Amino acid sequence: MPLTHEEFAGLTHLGSGKVRELFAVGDDAVLLVASDRISAFDVVLPTEIPDKGAVLTGLSLWWFDQLSDLVPSHVISSSVDEYPAELAPYAEQLRGRSMLCRRLDMVLIECVARGYLTGSGLKDYRRTGAVSGHPLPAGLEDGSKLPATIYTPSTKAPIGEHDENISRDDAADRVGGELAAELERLTLQIFGRASDLAAERGILLADTKFEFGHDKDGVLRLADEVLTPDSSRFWPADTWVPGGAQPSFDKQFIRDYLVNTGWDRNPPAPELPDDIVESTRARYVEAYERLTGISFKDYLSTA
Repeated sequence: MPLTHEEFAGLTHLGSGKVRELFAVGDDAVLLVASDRISAFDVVLPTEIPDKGAVLTGLSLWWFDQLSDLVPSHVISSSVDEYPAELAPYAEQLRGRSMLCRRLDMVLIECVARGYLTGSGLKDYRRTGAVSGHPLPAGLEDGSKLPATIYTPSTKAPIGEHDENISRDDAADRVGGELAAELERLTLQIFGRASDLAAERGILLADTKFEFGHDKDGVLRLADEVLTPDSSRFWPADTWVPGGAQPSFDKQFIRDYLVNTGWDRNPPAPELPDDIVESTRARYVEAYERLTGISFKDYLSTA
């Protein structure tokens, strides 16, 4: 049964994202609940991926811990036993797929870092020889490692609309020069730490996006999800060969399937067949287990 905000009728629903439901908890906290929905090309698909919300939550929590010395996160707790009493009636729906978080004033850009050339960055490069204003050498291919990690911010589009790459100058115009510089510094620093940790586990972090927000005291915090198969491209290091699409532990597998169906990338999206659903779930679970070194079953049993 798909998870929707209607299941939590006793709570104050603040909004629905492509994957998450957001609820108010008191004056200063929010509850993020990760559903099993999946999106591609900024369209929510009609078919869900079992356990996906738990993978995203568990992996985000692990990464928040790995990055805590670089930047604070928005997480207050992920233990339903520690949640306020008003959430107790929903404990089983929330277990393993929710985070109680500080309420933030979100920065209105997405912070993207790229270590390899693919996706929308590849399209920009083929058209202009650059990505978000970063000139790149000639002759790069799909999957090429970039000479250095680049910061390529994007807009945050509403559901059903497409994010758009913007230049660093555009980002500064939107959020102010000082904050834009801090976001770039943090994004590249976090990406470097994450790339090193992933490489130790035989995984290449091709690109990822982060979201940040300020808490009531003005502290800039890492928010939403972080370094999951939804927000990142993870490639097996031992099969990486530039020149085409790479095997992946992320939803690129679904993007490739949808492209082959001839879908025009506008709603409604086609249903996913069972084998694609099962293979996608296996990729997400493998990403969790390889990165964290923790059995996904163990995570579910202790959440």
